[in-house]
Amino acid sequence: MSLSLDQISIRQVRGVSALKEGELHAFGIFTVKDLLEYYPFRYEDYRLRSLSEVKDGDKITIQAKIMGVPVLQRYGRKSRLTCKMMADQWMFTATWFNRHFLRDQLTSGREIVLVGKWDQRRMQLTVSESEFPDQGAWRSGTLQPVYSIGGKITQTWIRKTMGQALTQYGEMIPEILPQTLMQKYHFMPRKQAITTIHQPNDTREGQQGRQRMVYEELFLFQLKMQAYRALNRSRMDGIVHTVDNKTMREFVRSLPFELTDAQKKVELEILHDMRSPYCMNRLLQGDVGSGKTVIAAIALYGAVRSGFQGALMVPTEILAEQHMRSLQKLFEPFGISVALLTGSVTGRKRKDLLASLQMGMIDIVVGTHALIQEDVFFRQLGLVVTDEQHRFGVNQRSILRRKGYNPDVLTMTATPIPRTLAITAFGDMDVSTLSERPKGRIPITTYWVKHEMMDRVLGFISKEIDQGRQAYLICPLIEESEKLDVQNAIDLHIQMQQAFPKYKVGLLHGRMTPAEKEEVMRAFNENEVQLLVSTTVVEVGVDVPNATLMVIMDADRFGLSQLHQLRGRVGRGKHASYCVLIADPKSEVGQERMSVMTETDDGFEVSRRDLDLRGPGDFFGTKQSGLPEFRLADMVSDFAVLEKARDDASQLVGDSAFWTSPTYAALRDYLQQEQIFQGDLVD
Repeated sequence: MSLSLDQISIRQVRGVSALKEGELHAFGIFTVKDLLEYYPFRYEDYRLRSLSEVKDGDKITIQAKIMGVPVLQRYGRKSRLTCKMMADQWMFTATWFNRHFLRDQLTSGREIVLVGKWDQRRMQLTVSESEFPDQGAWRSGTLQPVYSIGGKITQTWIRKTMGQALTQYGEMIPEILPQTLMQKYHFMPRKQAITTIHQPNDTREGQQGRQRMVYEELFLFQLKMQAYRALNRSRMDGIVHTVDNKTMREFVRSLPFELTDAQKKVELEILHDMRSPYCMNRLLQGDVGSGKTVIAAIALYGAVRSGFQGALMVPTEILAEQHMRSLQKLFEPFGISVALLTGSVTGRKRKDLLASLQMGMIDIVVGTHALIQEDVFFRQLGLVVTDEQHRFGVNQRSILRRKGYNPDVLTMTATPIPRTLAITAFGDMDVSTLSERPKGRIPITTYWVKHEMMDRVLGFISKEIDQGRQAYLICPLIEESEKLDVQNAIDLHIQMQQAFPKYKVGLLHGRMTPAEKEEVMRAFNENEVQLLVSTTVVEVGVDVPNATLMVIMDADRFGLSQLHQLRGRVGRGKHASYCVLIADPKSEVGQERMSVMTETDDGFEVSRRDLDLRGPGDFFGTKQSGLPEFRLADMVSDFAVLEKARDDASQLVGDSAFWTSPTYAALRDYLQQEQIFQGDLVD
């Protein structure tokens, strides 16, 4: 049996030395398959143009004849070389910087191919690359792929190596898609598509290759989801929670407020899942402050009343403490025990807690990543709830699942993703949406002001605090530098202490220990601190009903969904609340973001506008949304393809022939490799 491409080491490609192999490993390239699926992100166009059709500022490739004598000027170590050229009856000047060694090759009458930036007014080309056809030109007239690389690997080397890999192994590229789909969309064969992406003859052909592979990527992703879902449903090995309506109604009546219609609908969907014999795998998305925590409480109550334990995993200790307090308040009258397990719980206390959990003396545990450590055991885990799911990887969620025997899973997020995208992206989950606000919530008024109005903003802060309320002041984000973020916060904190000598001003940032953060949040919660200066650590879920003002410095440095999350920290009590954005955005997109924030406080509308503004490719930053990342495809710009792929995959999985016919053997092998059938990979 011959080896497949994912079994052949990259060393087998001619020209890949041990040194280069190490460099390629850094980009995740270990096998020939990895190399061939390492696609270029754009192309350099070396096709020859005529000067009559180019515009000022264009990057162009032209063939010209050397007409004059080259002139070399030196400035210390630097040099400038100019020479008169002729192309299609046009005379122009070619200029090279620091390429003095070319002077002797520029002989009158010789043909030359030049690549560079065109200056129409001066009739001048600033040359970035040049070559002589009489030396066997290799680039002109082509589209050259540009790869994302670094270290000792150059574009020239990777292009050459890619060509070598295609020559040696191109014939072995297998076809994965069934003929029916190939014919339905008139796709080129896989072998041709991959070759074309790396070595296109023209843009149109490159596009066709890309379309084929984008579809394949999305189709395989959907196939995985749909197959997992079908198997999950057919296994019927989930926990059947037997909790009657009367018991549930008692609990819902005991809540300090009435549920909205949206909450009632979602509650029914979740209870229906919990009572069914298959594992619940549901995503609950709702806007900031739409009451997701209450839904989680109802589900946890149902699990405990059915004789099981529940776990709630959240991203930060501040949030874990807060959830634990609110759940304790709700469950106390019913004799349900709630415990807290975070990194700060250590020593004897931790040991006792773990023992109680294993013996079943604790009904519900709230915690951070500490919940998934190896020494944490449950007596009977029946429901896992994760909050702000994008902060946890799939693996972390599945480790928690495995602590019980197929527990139900409820995943919550406050990053509202347009419903159609959510259903398609999280194809293995059912999606519930909380679209309305709890009754009595006053909408938050948002203002956008320029920096010069800072004095008025300080006056506004002062007015709110004098009325007994509290305020947040969020520090600007400094890209990629937590150290500077912290410094920023410290400086701002000092300024605020000087500006408000009669108030207590608190400080919160990412470099503080969990205990220090907890102490600051406790003081803010109890109004011992009136103004809290903070970096974005307060973004998720912090709940202080008395805080009515959120001021965000340099707001244009934040993304829309993050601004919306921050704004959601106020407006949680009975008083009118405000959000003030301080920004002087230079770009149109920055200005548009500020406008969106002042026009709406509906998270789904914000996320829709965010999509329009960011356009494809950067949907909430993939890091943040938990959406899968692809090599070629983009969830947003290729959304139409994603929907087609979903329908095709769903139809196939539902067809009994898919599981038996030799036609689909390649796809079944793919699912086997992805370990779908092990039951715990696609979570």
